[in-house]
Amino acid sequence: MIAFRQAVAGYNRIKEKSKPILTLIDFSKPSTEKRFFVFDMEKKKLLYSSVVAHGRNSGENYATSFSNQYGSYKSSLGFYLTENTYQGGNGYSLILNGLEKGINDKAKARSIVVHGAPGRLGRSLGCPALPTKLARPIINTIKDGSVMFIYANNPHYLAQSNILHKN
Repeated sequence: MIAFRQAVAGYNRIKEKSKPILTLIDFSKPSTEKRFFVFDMEKKKLLYSSVVAHGRNSGENYATSFSNQYGSYKSSLGFYLTENTYQGGNGYSLILNGLEKGINDKAKARSIVVHGAPGRLGRSLGCPALPTKLARPIINTIKDGSVMFIYANNPHYLAQSNILHKN
């Protein structure tokens, strides 16, 4: 599984993390399948798997188009560090700090956060939205300094990633 290998490679290179949790969102899978995975890297254990929404302008069933631009309503690929939580318009939410310049570093300014969404998960404004009943336990597991990697089979991202290409 290429997505998992890349996620682990980046996880190992990101020194700023403060907990041994890795979240992988695999956008090579359709939105109807589980493609949000939370791993405990110390215990080598899968903690959660879930469906997750992608940005409404990223594609229909598959996320195929990505952006770092405000107002694009697209998902952004790459590596993030999770930050703190807050109560917002979508309920309990988790701030994401994009670590890759030009790829996802505008995530905070774009208010790209993890949050719950009711009903069938369709497309968001760019946020990785989870089923409401799973949002709080997942957010509480991954908040405060864990690594998140949003993957797609995207040569443009691979060519640009400063984390996957560190020496």
